[in-house]
Amino acid sequence: MGHRDKVKKLGRTKPHRESMLANMAMSLIQHRMIKTTEAKAKALRPVIDRLITTAKKGTLASKRQVAETLHVKEIFKKFYDEIVPQFADRDSGYTRIMKLGVRRGDGAPISVVELMIEKPKVEKDAKKKDKKTAKAAAK
Repeated sequence: MGHRDKVKKLGRTKPHRESMLANMAMSLIQHRMIKTTEAKAKALRPVIDRLITTAKKGTLASKRQVAETLHVKEIFKKFYDEIVPQFADRDSGYTRIMKLGVRRGDGAPISVVELMIEKPKVEKDAKKKDKKTAKAAAK
């Protein structure tokens, strides 16, 4: 029975599980999308959501709490400079898990975890302006 099971143990000890999820969180922040098993993806989602929610507070204490998980300084800076500002107006739902199928070797269900970052609309507007100015220059 799965009553009162708050943590998915993933067949690992607590320190191993925590470091694995921290490494996966850093990979997700660095690459914005990672491919992993479905169970690990579901275990990673609350870790990322907690990191972003804590980081949005912007206090020194919150930065130190986030730094406990994000050990690499470059990823920590990228997280605060690029990722967190894009979620400023969003309350929750920072990640998306999409199922891909099963792994060929052992049949494990594979999923993709990605950050729900909106693509900048400035690029599309700039392309439209470039086309309009090119047409105007041609006339």
